[in-house]
Amino acid sequence: MAIYEYRCPENSRFEASHPIGDAPATMPCPSCGEPSRRLFTAPHLSKTGSSAFRLIDSTHRSADQPEVVTSQIPGTPRRVQQYSSNPLHQKLPRP
Repeated sequence: MAIYEYRCPENSRFEASHPIGDAPATMPCPSCGEPSRRLFTAPHLSKTGSSAFRLIDSTHRSADQPEVVTSQIPGTPRRVQQYSSNPLHQKLPRP
């Protein structure tokens, strides 16, 4: 079901729900009863609020506004680097 918007000749607007492609071109206004014409409006795709749309939006946003991570990922063990006081260990390659 899609939501279609109609405008009354007295400039009041109302919405009606119809199956996609079955919306009539005119409907009677609920307040005055006059025939009201259907308006062509942009679909409300961003108002879905699903997690998939939020993920897509954050992915697009991260292309030019990346989030800065300042802490460790939760649930990962913290690696403590062991330093040795032995001077021979200073010559070993580091990862």
